[in-house]
Amino acid sequence: MLKIRKIGVGALASLMLVQSGVAESQAALPTPPEVWQNYDPDAGNFKEEIIKEQTKGGIYYKESYISAYVNGIEIRVFCKYAVKAGAKQAPGLMNVHGWMGGPAIDQGYVNDGWAVMAHDYSGLTKREHHTKYPKTMGHGHMDAREKGFKLIYDSMPDGSQMIDPKATSHYLWNAIQRRALSYLLAQKEVDPDRIGAKGYSYGGTIMWNMGMDPRVKAVVAYFGIGWINYYRDRSVWKHNLPYKDVPKSPGQALFLSAVAPQAHAPYITAASLWLSGSNDHHGGHERGCDTFKKFKAEVPWDFAIQARGHHNTEKLGDDCKLWLEKHVLEKDHFWPARSDSKITLDADGVPELHLTPASPERIKNLQVYMCLKTANNIARVWSDVTSVRKGNVWIAKLPVFDIDDYLFSYANIRYENDSVVSTDFEAVLPSSLGKAVATGKKSDIISEGTGQWHDVGPAEGVGGIKGFRPINNRFGTYSRQFADPRWQAPKASNLKFKFYCTQPQRLQFVANEHWLAEIEMTASDDWQTMTIQAKQMKHTSNQQPFHDWSRATIISIKSVKGADITKVVFADFKWTAAKDAKSSKFKPDSEGKLYLTKEMATKTKTFWRVMDDQSIEGKKKISVGGNIFDRGLGVHSESNIVFPLDGKFKTFHVVPGPDDAHKGLLEMKILVDGKAVYASGKVRSIGFEAQPVIIPVQGAKELTLIVTNGGDDLGGDHASWADAYLTAGE
Repeated sequence: MLKIRKIGVGALASLMLVQSGVAESQAALPTPPEVWQNYDPDAGNFKEEIIKEQTKGGIYYKESYISAYVNGIEIRVFCKYAVKAGAKQAPGLMNVHGWMGGPAIDQGYVNDGWAVMAHDYSGLTKREHHTKYPKTMGHGHMDAREKGFKLIYDSMPDGSQMIDPKATSHYLWNAIQRRALSYLLAQKEVDPDRIGAKGYSYGGTIMWNMGMDPRVKAVVAYFGIGWINYYRDRSVWKHNLPYKDVPKSPGQALFLSAVAPQAHAPYITAASLWLSGSNDHHGGHERGCDTFKKFKAEVPWDFAIQARGHHNTEKLGDDCKLWLEKHVLEKDHFWPARSDSKITLDADGVPELHLTPASPERIKNLQVYMCLKTANNIARVWSDVTSVRKGNVWIAKLPVFDIDDYLFSYANIRYENDSVVSTDFEAVLPSSLGKAVATGKKSDIISEGTGQWHDVGPAEGVGGIKGFRPINNRFGTYSRQFADPRWQAPKASNLKFKFYCTQPQRLQFVANEHWLAEIEMTASDDWQTMTIQAKQMKHTSNQQPFHDWSRATIISIKSVKGADITKVVFADFKWTAAKDAKSSKFKPDSEGKLYLTKEMATKTKTFWRVMDDQSIEGKKKISVGGNIFDRGLGVHSESNIVFPLDGKFKTFHVVPGPDDAHKGLLEMKILVDGKAVYASGKVRSIGFEAQPVIIPVQGAKELTLIVTNGGDDLGGDHASWADAYLTAGE
């Protein structure tokens, strides 16, 4: 049973239709203009309270509280304002913050002569000054849950369906925004006929209501465009295959009709620009583009989508400034018309994008992108595609792996004045175009250089090998490209890569956000190679091993506490066949000996590093008990190195001991299949006598070499596994 609350006539009619089973009749549900028809943002006294006022560097600044009146309740709204001192008829700009953000003046626009107003709608009380929501409107606080409230969208705090759009948090934030606009217009420096607005993140989400306000000439929305409630929340992706239409609750149907950002599209009067990333968490990329299909023909609009962008748009040129100056200041900036594009088949049945851009003579560069099959835009793997110009048409081949699965493509065009626009978003099933053929080719090389790893910079290690270095130690790096069929792991494969670090680091490798392995990155003055098997990755809740790398869609690399991933350079990630295991990859020599090397190890955990055929200090031969050895491993306590045997060897030969280079107290142990078969006891290099050890390993699966601290400290605990080799079994 739905609980009845204060409700307008339009909403009551909607509720009656919902209950009678006619909820999907969109004509019967209220529209945004009907929701807002009785709201007057100019009504009521501002009751302005200036708490800070100063003129500095020729700029006048003011911080104040004003009153807004929403649903008959007074709210004290915190605002910031800045304008050049003495300005007259200055264009006004509303600068709207994002989720959990606060009011901030965009100083660049102030310097350019704009009067900028920023207001707080998040209501975060941890700040000294914030918008003060009365208890009856506690759902206005973005940290409502911490305060014992609940944000209101399509359902009420008690779980009942929303029946009055004016009861939602979204309506409240829009109402406050419009009141702050009235306050901007009330400033003596402002020209009321030249008003623009821009909003970031959730500020972009509420821009679409601002765009319906006749006082605003132009809006720029960053990221937010709607299509979150119901669509993203319930995974109703436009290109689900097969498409799944999840039933809407009455509250969702009402919210989508009356309050959701995309519902405003047919009623928007301001020139509207949307800037976002193709993988941003706000709504769906393609549905965001669809919003503009509902605009009135006379209303200017455009969008630019940064490929692989999440909450960033740094590659989208000077779009925001050009747009606002063109449509608010009426400057004669060039802005291109929309381009024509379509996906078709070439003579051989290979899909290709045909793009006819506007104003080709002004194009600085044009980049085509493609993606395969992924319905969820957040998880898509976009790749750059080479295009060829033929006259004024750009053609790009789009090879696919499955002609019955979705192919996506679009392009970004940068013009001479640094405006960037995106073409229409194209999505097709190649088989629907005719006799399509699949010509996609897999690549074992996952990425060269930075590839599609996030928060990384290019780096070059010794030997001129090009790789990448993570630049964010807090969050590490990740790549979603493994969901793309081109880079999807073959079944029963291992992940292999090179790394370079001169200080040991302990890192976490995470697959699909739930399977994790902590890996010791040993130090060396040269590149090292590591192979990670799927079974090494364990689920964080039940410790079950990862089934197979072929199921990986996202891989992350992070620092554990105390480590620094920014000191590690990575290169040459690739998939290798699991049958190419460590013990089978390396072959015994003509004498039947297989000398151990650090590359052969499947697990390496060490205080410093592992050196092949050198003492741990490097550039010195191994010396144990006064004897010099050409082959072996130089290590430092604490050290634990595991080698696979796979039952293919007969004996293990080694001369273990503290290296003569230092005098630290240490102990060395050898384990075969987890059982101790040798222990040196606590030893120092002084007076140590080197003795060869020969251990039977016939049928054994694993060999472990351990060096521990002797009980004093780690200083000088240099050890060497001299002349360490396996002999071939039968």
